[in-house]
Amino acid sequence: MSRKLFYMVAHKEEDQTPDHHSISSHKTELFFALLSGIFLFTSFLMEQLIAFPTGVSLSGYIISYFFGGYFISMEASKKIIKGGFDIDFLMIAAAAGAAYIDKWPEGALLLFLFSLGHALEHYAMNKAKKSIEALGKLSPKTALLKKEGRLEEVAIKDLRITDIIVVKPNTKIAADGVIISGSSSVNQAPITGESIPVDKTFIADKTNVPSFDTIDKKHIVFTGTINGDSSLDVLVLKLSKDSTVSRLIKMVSEVETQKSPTQRLTKKFEEWYVPLVILVVVLLCFAYVIIDESFNSSLYRAITVLVAASPCALAISTPSAVLSGIARAAQKGVLIKGGKALENLGEITTIAFDKTGTLTEGKPKLTHIIPWNDFKESDFVQLVLEVESLSNHPLARAVAKDIKSQYHIEVANKATNVNAIQGKGIEATYLQEKVFIGNMKLMESASIDMDEVLVSKMEDLLKNGHTVMMVAFKNKIAGLISVMDTPRKTAASTLKRLKEIGIRRMIMLTGDHQNVGDAIAQQIGLTEARGNLLPEDKVAAIKSLLQHDGKIAMVGDGVNDAPAMALSTVSIAMGAAGSDVALETADVALMSDKMENLPFVIGLSRASKRVIKQNIWISLGVVVLLVPATILGLTNIGLAVAFHEGSTIVVVLNALRLLRFNSK
Repeated sequence: MSRKLFYMVAHKEEDQTPDHHSISSHKTELFFALLSGIFLFTSFLMEQLIAFPTGVSLSGYIISYFFGGYFISMEASKKIIKGGFDIDFLMIAAAAGAAYIDKWPEGALLLFLFSLGHALEHYAMNKAKKSIEALGKLSPKTALLKKEGRLEEVAIKDLRITDIIVVKPNTKIAADGVIISGSSSVNQAPITGESIPVDKTFIADKTNVPSFDTIDKKHIVFTGTINGDSSLDVLVLKLSKDSTVSRLIKMVSEVETQKSPTQRLTKKFEEWYVPLVILVVVLLCFAYVIIDESFNSSLYRAITVLVAASPCALAISTPSAVLSGIARAAQKGVLIKGGKALENLGEITTIAFDKTGTLTEGKPKLTHIIPWNDFKESDFVQLVLEVESLSNHPLARAVAKDIKSQYHIEVANKATNVNAIQGKGIEATYLQEKVFIGNMKLMESASIDMDEVLVSKMEDLLKNGHTVMMVAFKNKIAGLISVMDTPRKTAASTLKRLKEIGIRRMIMLTGDHQNVGDAIAQQIGLTEARGNLLPEDKVAAIKSLLQHDGKIAMVGDGVNDAPAMALSTVSIAMGAAGSDVALETADVALMSDKMENLPFVIGLSRASKRVIKQNIWISLGVVVLLVPATILGLTNIGLAVAFHEGSTIVVVLNALRLLRFNSK
């Protein structure tokens, strides 16, 4: 695999394009492999069909050796200098031995097929990386900077925080920032994998812009996403090197260093296996001392064993599958940080969920309006709107917003003198009369008589996880309102799908009241809910789950509950696009805020795990069958080469199937 390719993509800010030198190198390798094959078959035909002198066909084989062995020799020599002997060394040794015993056609065939396998391996890796490398092309090279009333085209590396850029219709957005003017639909597929453009609009308060991570996502845009049909003015909040797309490129470039458990095991296996093969081959060279055969026959058998025992397919079996899986996930807007996370996720049967913003919308919604004592509904909602619109409390803002949208009414400024009463609610004056909105304690302190039927309704709502507020006007109950952090629309269907693919336990961990957790768990189909949890309680819950189930995943926003997520086997961050903390801390980042991608990524991980196992069985199976057959003299070097290199090609093609994976 080409580390240089990834390094160039991750670090070239001025020109975020793939490393053409590395790509041309792979093309040259394939070209050399094909030339090796051409000279091999041409020489073979001349030797068999045409009465050319032996030297002519031998020259063809030697040229075939050169083209087939060039890149393999380069790689082997670099590793030998560092004191390492690997599969490339075994192949060069086998080809040299074949030449020594005058088996030039078999040696040339070996180098041709091995170099072709090498070239196909690199082709497979590059194909798997294609979607990742494409990230480097996302960012436009220039931006339209708005300066002193005029537009100036500048390089994106020259943009500074708080610059204002203009994004014209149907063009790429040049920086991460917040929209301060205009509304449009933005295609975020390159970053989040969302197939449908997302509506974006300007932020109301342009003078006091909060940090990028905390701005409502309907106001923010990302580098490389594509604007719709309207022009936008964007306030730059991140430099080019710190943009979401740059961070993605950097993180994916580091995937190679995070080996999967199977990769590490395979590497350890190779470390003792290759020297063992060399030792066996050396001993077989002297078999003629014990059995009645010539030295050349013993050497031929030893070289054939050398070919058969080389674990080429094993070496590529895991990395090709891991990279294909990670690339497929990237196409769908899911960042998986290395083979370890990919393999572990495929073994998960228990998932712990944070509640707020993960299973729920993360915003309280008005759920019930119940007028009482002959209060007209229209009068009741107007009263509530007038009073709640004067409060800065999050619940009050949610109530006022939802009343406006549901009843299509506006504030008439008839309420005054709003006063928050800590732990109870608020009081205000409406039409020269006192209004109280809050809990039972507030009603009791205001000497408001309670209706038992209404209290019963309130208790039912509380049991079902709603936050309930009583409303009193003119010293009597006017009604009640309730709010609730409602489940995501896709939560129930996603959890159902997770059950279908084998997730046995799905547990909510929340700091909210147990009633709230139980109510949401029942609505969406969780197996368990644990409420009233402090951050340290969530850590204890994760420890307990790990002891019971071995491996668990935790899904959250990557910001809250960081200790619990860090302790889990695999941490999964929701809506990670634009969130530095989520990208840094999570093992798996769902770039869009769509939990329905969860079954896909778990299914992909399991498919990757299956492909890895299949590849290992194929590669080891060929070695186990071929080595005894060659030691016993049941096969020749040509047949050993064909089986050996054929298994490598099968393994590569099997791994590439992951690039087309789709969950059912």
